[in-house]
Amino acid sequence: MSDRGNQHRQVFLLASAQALFQTASVLVMTVGGLAGSKIAPPALATMPIAAMFLGTAVVTFPASIWMSRVGRRPGFILGSLLGVAGGVIAGLGVWTADLLLLSLGTMLVGAYQAFAQFYRFAASEVADEAFRPRAISLVLGGGIVAAFAGPMIGRFGSPLLEPEYLGSFLLLSLVSLLAAGILLGLGVPAATSGASSLVEGRHLKAIVSQPAYLVALFGAATGYGVMILAMTATPIAMVHHHHGLSTAATVIQLHVLGMFLPSFVTGSLIARFGVLRIMFAGVVILAGLVLMTLTGTGFGSFAAALVLLGVGWNFLYIGGTALLTTTYTQAEKGRAQAINDMAIFAVGLACSFGAGALLQQLGWQMLNLALLPWLAVAAAALAWLGHYQRRLFKPAHAG
Repeated sequence: MSDRGNQHRQVFLLASAQALFQTASVLVMTVGGLAGSKIAPPALATMPIAAMFLGTAVVTFPASIWMSRVGRRPGFILGSLLGVAGGVIAGLGVWTADLLLLSLGTMLVGAYQAFAQFYRFAASEVADEAFRPRAISLVLGGGIVAAFAGPMIGRFGSPLLEPEYLGSFLLLSLVSLLAAGILLGLGVPAATSGASSLVEGRHLKAIVSQPAYLVALFGAATGYGVMILAMTATPIAMVHHHHGLSTAATVIQLHVLGMFLPSFVTGSLIARFGVLRIMFAGVVILAGLVLMTLTGTGFGSFAAALVLLGVGWNFLYIGGTALLTTTYTQAEKGRAQAINDMAIFAVGLACSFGAGALLQQLGWQMLNLALLPWLAVAAAALAWLGHYQRRLFKPAHAG
């Protein structure tokens, strides 16, 4: 098989694994808060979703460091097996009406997510420089399957067994098991010099303090945090405004399509217009989400807002990932990627845990209006980095 053919095969396997992982994640986002509301007061209803992001935030750094020693494939397979266990334990929590057990299960799904977040970096490692932005986009594009499968499995599984939502979490285990099987065929190049890669390269502070690293991190964290806050609150807000689970699941499907469908062109857009312009466009689109929520609480307003939320996340998250890969060497990647993703999921944890209480206190529209100052800071950071880079490279161009 040619080198280019092998690149495409590896990216296809990663995209397939991404589709299954994202199905499990979207399933938790669709029914986690609703399952929590059955056994907990409204302010704690989103605890199962918050627990998923806690699992991701806690496991991300050790997952990255461990994979830098043993390789991507063992780590990715272990992650998917944690998803299998998480689905079973969450189902047990639903069956026993135990919020802590349900949350423990979703926390293990979060640990699965911690490993799976490195699929996009693995794509950059199997692709050459020309193919890299598109490889990252294509792997994240695997999430399009999750737009249909996640809410559909959640909705199909909810009445399948008693009590409600038990079947949803057991189906999550089957999805995770299928992902483990697919990942057996993966072959990502081994990290150079194993453990020595942990000590070679610059000091962590030197990597993280780079302007491009900081803006890449803040941009991706903004896209992720805004997306998690609004997405977590949406099913609960829709039920509060007299929409059924089926309608809420349809809106989540449209949202996830908005998240991943642009992935087939985002890499090309970055190559053509530059990563900072695409990230800035993401911020503007997220501001459009806020404006759309002001148009009402009907199906159309929720659907349009959540589609904009997905597209804005896509531009910021893929753009932030592409920008981040320019800030570290092969020897530095384990630490650089781990700090980035751990910070992003710490933001996701705070947003998912706070969504229920903020929705109860502020209401759907005010919750979204409160996002505007955050988006303004992100836009200013991107503009500053663009100015900084133009000033930095101007003498070389002038010469």
